[in-house]
Order: sequence, then C-alpha cells, then structure tokens
Amino acid sequence: MTKQSDNFIFEADKQWEDAGGGVVRQVMGYNDDIMMVKVKFVKGQEGSLHSHPHSQCTYVASGKFEFRIGDVVKIVQAGDALYKQPGIEHGCVCLEDGLLIDCFSPMRDTFIK
Repeated sequence: MTKQSDNFIFEADKQWEDAGGGVVRQVMGYNDDIMMVKVKFVKGQEGSLHSHPHSQCTYVASGKFEFRIGDVVKIVQAGDALYKQPGIEHGCVCLEDGLLIDCFSPMRDTFIK
C-alpha cells in the first residue's frame, strides 16, 4: 500500500513534533519513495550520532551547525547542503539557532503517526 501526504502541505496545519533532545520537526510531503522534513534547532542542541538505511540530503535553511558525517567534521551554515549515504553515522551540534530541511529516500515511515 502506498503511503503519501496531501499534494499541498501548509505549515500552519502541521504540528511540530518532538524529535528528541528538545529538537522539533515537521513532516512535510512524502510518499513511499521520498520524504521532506523540517527540523528546528536552538543553539546548543544536538542531533545525536545515528545511522539509518535511508539516503539523506540536508539543506541548511538558517543557522550554523557543526556536522559529523563518518569521520569528517565540518561547520555548515545557511545555504549549504550535506549528503549522507545509507548506513553512515552522522550527527550535529547547533552553533546558531537554525532550521534544516531533510529529504529522505525512501521515506522514514517511523516519522508517520
């Protein structure tokens, strides 16, 4: 069975959900093959190190973050992007309040209620 969001997704209609550690997310558009998620951080919050079987691209919409992908650590800021291949350990620390836009393939069905 195919899972999918509505064709039009309005921020005002979506609840921010607890993503752990005080970080919050909004699941936006998705189907079985792809998912877009907004993730909001406050300075000092962490996205704990983890891995998953999904391909993931992240766009830094605002703020500044220290990201670790595998053994590499770099600082990224608004306008930058990252790619995380399936199975690679990754995480971040928020250096300035910010918003990340994550895209996953396939979709993260554990994010759907």
